[in-house]
Amino acid sequence: MVDAYDALHDAFHEAFGKKIGESLVGVPAEMGTITASGLKLDSFKHEIQDYLVAGWTVTLGMPSYTLSGTINTGSGSGAATFNVPAKEIEDVQVNMAAGLQPGDRVLTIPVNGGNDVVVICRVVDTGG
Repeated sequence: MVDAYDALHDAFHEAFGKKIGESLVGVPAEMGTITASGLKLDSFKHEIQDYLVAGWTVTLGMPSYTLSGTINTGSGSGAATFNVPAKEIEDVQVNMAAGLQPGDRVLTIPVNGGNDVVVICRVVDTGG
């Protein structure tokens, strides 16, 4: 059975949390962690199941490089070297949402008065 005081406390906590979230809209970013079923922000005790992930369309710059290996033909095989020139590939779609795994640390930004959260990128520790 739910204690009436606990229910009242939870209701006040949720209402005040929303108001605090609205007042923190000016805060540029916050860290969070991807969970198995959503997103857990460092400063908010509840998990968020419905969050947004930034989408990126970029131009990918490929440097020139050399590949060495073996080429197989119908009549045999032999050593081969391929020199690949530098190239720019436009309109490359980056699907960050597909690469997020539980436990990943992410940088987020609150939007829409704190009602929505956008994951901007995954953050890694370089061990430095």
